[in-house]
This record gives sequence, C-alpha cells and structure tokens, in this order.
Amino acid sequence: MSSGKTPAPPLVQRLLDALPQTQCTRCGFPDCAAYAQAIAKGEAGINQCPPGGAEGIARLAAITGQPVLPLDPAFGLEAPRSVAFIDENWCIGCTLCLDACPTDAIMGSNKRMHTVLEAHCTGCALCLPVCPVDCILLENVSGTRTGWSAWPQTQADEARTRYDARKLRRAREDAEHALRLQAKAEMKLADLPAHSQHTDPAVLDKKRAVIEAALARARARAKPGGAN
Repeated sequence: MSSGKTPAPPLVQRLLDALPQTQCTRCGFPDCAAYAQAIAKGEAGINQCPPGGAEGIARLAAITGQPVLPLDPAFGLEAPRSVAFIDENWCIGCTLCLDACPTDAIMGSNKRMHTVLEAHCTGCALCLPVCPVDCILLENVSGTRTGWSAWPQTQADEARTRYDARKLRRAREDAEHALRLQAKAEMKLADLPAHSQHTDPAVLDKKRAVIEAALARARARAKPGGAN
C-alpha cells in the first residue's frame, strides 16, 4: 500500500537544483549538470563553485552528507555578481559572443552591433575571451552581496530554463544542418557526373564510395542511440 509520499529526487537532480545555474564552467566542468554528476560520482569536490560561494557549499554538504569546506581558490573566489556590457563603439558584429553565451543573453547579428540583455546575463564571463576586439566589460551589479545573496533563486531558475532551451535549439539546428548536407550529398550521388569536373570512371567511382561512406555515417548518427 502506498504511503502517499513523493519519492525524493535522485541525488544528481538534488545537487543540480542546489547549483546557481550560471553555467560559467569555473568548476572545471562544461555546465552545472556535469558538475552535479561529477559530485554524485565522487569525482569532484563540493567546493568548486565560486558563484554559489559559501552558501552553495553548505547546500551541497547538506545533500551529500560531506563536511562543509572553504571554497577552493583554484576555481576562483566568491565575489559580487557581474553583468556583461558591450562597448558599442568597438563591437564589430562578429557573433562569437552569441555562440559563447550559455543563456542567449546577447542579441545581434553578423556585422551588426550586439547588446547584452542584462536581465538574462549570468555573469559567466564566457563571452570575454572570445571577443577579438575586447569590447566586452563586466560590471558589478550586486554591490557587496556575493554568492546566493547576489544571485537569487528566481534568476537561477530562469537561467536554467534559458540554458536548457538553448541546448534544445542548438541540437535542432545541428540536426537540420546535417539533414541539409545529407540531402545535398544524396542529390550529387544521384547524378555524380553532372556534379563533378572529372569524367574518368575510376575517379567517379572513388568519389561515389567516399560520398556513400559519409552518408552511411550520417544515417547511423541520425538513428536513435546512434554515435555522436
């Protein structure tokens, strides 16, 4: 007979819920989810998240049963929250910062001036190293407040939602791009002589084999559970 109690979320989920979702990679992992998985496996310490700071470590300690530790300075220091700003006089519209932003908090297009949506910026600073003209600056927006005092749960929840949406969008765009390339390859394969400068049957057969092999790999990746 059911007790009516809701089962506790898995450990990884509880750890992820306790992280600030800045997706800054300062913990040494590609995102907050990867860090949560590493903690659950015992492959990372609970004191590697500077944005979460001391309170974040305490949250992770309570979940894992581990003792509270000071933040490991090798991963950075707890500091006030910053937001990125773009100097419009220097921006060249290269779009590199758009690709780097984990929450789609930067708007712009190729060769057009970009701007940061302050409300959605997590202060991850991932846009700084990719900017070829150093036109992006970080500004303190929380004064002396640091860690979770500077980054409330509501913003963490929104950042997580935006990051998940971005991952889905990028996956969809990659899949659509792959399909376009596959269709183009299939069109060439259907009438290879018309799409080649070569007329030698041996050369055409070699090109046909290369295209067929590439298509086979693409179809294998497209299948559920296919290789990435």
